[in-house]
Amino acid sequence: MATLPSSLQDWFDTRGWRMHPHQRAMLARAEASALLLIAPTGGGKTLAGFLPTLAELTAAPRGGLHTLYISPLKALAADIRRNLLIPIEEAGLPIRVEDRTGDTPASRKRRQRADPPHILLTTPESLALLTSYEDAPRMFAGLQRVVVDEIHALSESKRGDQLMLALARLQALCPGLRRVGLSATVEDPGAIARFLSHRGAPCEILEADPGPDPDISMLVTEEAPPWSGGGAAYSIPAVLEQVKRHRTTLIFHNTRAQAEIYFHNLWLANEDALPIGIHHGSLDRGQREKVEAAMVAGQLRAIVCTGSLDLGIDWGDVDLVIQVGAPKNVKRLVQRIGRANHRYNAPSKAILVPANRFEVVECLAALEAVKAHDLDGDPRGPGPRDVLCQHILIAAASGPFDADALYEEMRGAGAYAGLTRAQFDACLDFCATGGYALRAYDQWKRLQQRPDGKWRLRDPRSALRIRQNIGTIQDTDTLKVKWRGRGGAPLGEIEEGFAASLTKGDTFLIGGQIVRYEGLRELTVEVTRDPGRKPKIATFMGTKFSTSTQLSDRILRMFRQDDWPDLPPHTAEWLRLQRRVSRLPEPGRLLVESFPHDGRQQLVVYGFAGRNAQQTLGLLLTKRMEEMGLAPMGFVATDYATLIWGLDAVTDPAPLFDLVALEAGLDSWLAGNAVMKRTFRASATIAGLIERQVGGQRKTGRQATMSSDILYDTLLKYDPDHLLMQITREEAMRGLVDFARIREMCQRVGDRIDHLRLSRVTPLAAPLFLEPGRVPVRGSADERLMEEEITRLLDESGLAQVEVKPRAWRVPF
Repeated sequence: MATLPSSLQDWFDTRGWRMHPHQRAMLARAEASALLLIAPTGGGKTLAGFLPTLAELTAAPRGGLHTLYISPLKALAADIRRNLLIPIEEAGLPIRVEDRTGDTPASRKRRQRADPPHILLTTPESLALLTSYEDAPRMFAGLQRVVVDEIHALSESKRGDQLMLALARLQALCPGLRRVGLSATVEDPGAIARFLSHRGAPCEILEADPGPDPDISMLVTEEAPPWSGGGAAYSIPAVLEQVKRHRTTLIFHNTRAQAEIYFHNLWLANEDALPIGIHHGSLDRGQREKVEAAMVAGQLRAIVCTGSLDLGIDWGDVDLVIQVGAPKNVKRLVQRIGRANHRYNAPSKAILVPANRFEVVECLAALEAVKAHDLDGDPRGPGPRDVLCQHILIAAASGPFDADALYEEMRGAGAYAGLTRAQFDACLDFCATGGYALRAYDQWKRLQQRPDGKWRLRDPRSALRIRQNIGTIQDTDTLKVKWRGRGGAPLGEIEEGFAASLTKGDTFLIGGQIVRYEGLRELTVEVTRDPGRKPKIATFMGTKFSTSTQLSDRILRMFRQDDWPDLPPHTAEWLRLQRRVSRLPEPGRLLVESFPHDGRQQLVVYGFAGRNAQQTLGLLLTKRMEEMGLAPMGFVATDYATLIWGLDAVTDPAPLFDLVALEAGLDSWLAGNAVMKRTFRASATIAGLIERQVGGQRKTGRQATMSSDILYDTLLKYDPDHLLMQITREEAMRGLVDFARIREMCQRVGDRIDHLRLSRVTPLAAPLFLEPGRVPVRGSADERLMEEEITRLLDESGLAQVEVKPRAWRVPF
């Protein structure tokens, strides 16, 4: 059992601090092979994770790397270093701490490999890179502990899978390695513990006192939210009033584009000239750092931001969090709320701002879920194989390896515990040859087997290219944006596709400023100031969230209430009217409405399956309707419903939801679809088939897309069962297409479909007609409309009365 060094205890005493119970418990369990600490934001969980390290290094000073700290954010690693150095320096502890991320100078990185610090703070990508060097066994030889911060965020992505494979490699080098996971928001502690543990070994779970519930409410305004849209412009006056009442306010948005629009509108309404900043991942790093420094110094009253400020950095004196738009995910909302009053046992204060009428319902459901401590999250499947392929290449870059040993090592990572030898061998064959259809090309023959059975790189020089392309984060195809002249100061990045749509003189928003497009120079967008005109909006990919399954279920349960006293009167009356005119969707059943409108037959499916799944459902249902001769013309989807319009009414929707037919339709639709090509490009890049960095130069998005599209078309034609084609389908099904939620909906509902044939638009369906993103369907409806138009023209001209002989028919003009 580790004890707190007297020098560190004295430091605590001089500040009048006492260790929290969970911090003492972490010291008591210092020898545990795996330990998961769940503690509220501001509860000192990061210090708790480091206390055993500080105690051990103080009691027995030594050289070399003792503890590795893994963060999902570079900025978080730098922030932790600053905070950790305070007790170390003030208590006079003989401990060296450094961070290593993509922003670390190359000279310091080289020194760290030769002479590592006692504590190294890094990211999953930088750790994977470190394990790829031949000297990795020497650098990590004395490693004792690994601390994974914000482990919940890593466990949900391929970055977490990559991290666990890297930790399996470290465990092979350091068999006694102890693992610690830290998080404030965990919906399933057992699942995270299994994710953290090695080879399924027990992982202790330590849950701290969660502290007081947050002070969370929904914004009440005189003006009702609009029926659709995500901008929430109506809330600007009320939000500015809240900013005035608080010291520092974080105003979160779900997308970067929405953050830009809101910041611009907020600034126009900011008559008191309050200092307000904007922060998101597409802004230039220098600009982000200026905003961060101003936040820490208490110089900003509000910051409009996205997920770039989600995680555990202590951003100064934040006393209010505002979430604009429905949070879509309760766990993410809790994480964001925790940015306010970043102190132990101090309630965080947050306000939810629904962007439209339906989001009022969703915000109330999220608010109730937070109060009930009901976090959401879907279980993840087995570890993705594209990450596995990358790890095999990383292992080869570090030196020759034995396939049997590497296979057993990989199975030690939780997500890969069920990996079969056949799956591993398929990945190894792909890394060695490129697969059946590509084995004739030398560029994809990257591994070869030595006479002793070990595998190595065919060309040792390829190790550099492997290292340059390590990582699972898929950058969007973006171009830098800089001021023209003025030294070309950078502003940030916009998507290539958006840049291609611009002509000289067009204006758009970036960093809250209206800029004028002047031209493209050396793959850089040059702009000048132009505040006078209405801007286009720069499109930023970012993450487009879908409402979680658990939050959707909670909304459906709300609909079963007799009334809704907690909803604003305008929204409660809207639901009551829906119940009178039609009915409300129910758990375990599927509501389908059909009615005529605007000369077309409308069909509304209330699946509550999330935006991606509802979008996919629109594609599949219109395909089925086309096959059944129902002449669909188009559809639009939201998180809760899909609206389809066409020429013929649907009298029996049940055949449309035959799961076997839907899945067959999905397979044929996916084969040649852009969704598959986009997914293939991401997986092929992670697996190493496509390189974004070559010789230190980054390919443009157009170059990468062209090469990946050619490869996809080649494999689809000549080797459709190629490993990467298998991976692509798996990724598309659970990612962009989200077919799992459609399957779950069909299985849950069965034949319990409530079909209401009505005479007019229903209250719940009305907002769907205002939604953007309508998708046209080209098929039999076009032919019928053309025939009807020709018939109408013939009637008007009198030609329809002329007896026509087929062979002698001529237009009499």
